[in-house]
Amino acid sequence: MREVHHDDAEEVMLLCKQLGYEISLNGVERNIEILNNENDDKVFVAEYEDAVIGWIGVAYVLTIQSSPFCEVRGLVVDKQFRKNNIGKLLIEKTAAWCKAKGCTTLRVRCNVKRDSIHSFYRHLGFTEKKEQKIFEINV
Repeated sequence: MREVHHDDAEEVMLLCKQLGYEISLNGVERNIEILNNENDDKVFVAEYEDAVIGWIGVAYVLTIQSSPFCEVRGLVVDKQFRKNNIGKLLIEKTAAWCKAKGCTTLRVRCNVKRDSIHSFYRHLGFTEKKEQKIFEINV
């Protein structure tokens, strides 16, 4: 496990597409550059034979209404490598980063339609807190 590099952009983009997120290579490159310059955001990748086979994004979150926590902002493991503990290792790396930031809580939001992923998180010790709807507006 290591931090994401600019050179990982194409492999990260392809992994995003496996989950249905359509983003351009330029978009991924820009996002990696921005995230790598942030102190409160991190992206880690998992590799196998010098190829990126998974990534996880995490953010330190501070709000007025709650104690600081860290939140997984995205997690994907290449479909050929699922069920090999790669996701678990990415979560463990993220949890260590979270602890280093002084947080005791790691959260993840997960689409209600992804039942198999819910089981994955429960298996790792996450507990369900609530369901939400996301609203957005173009500005």
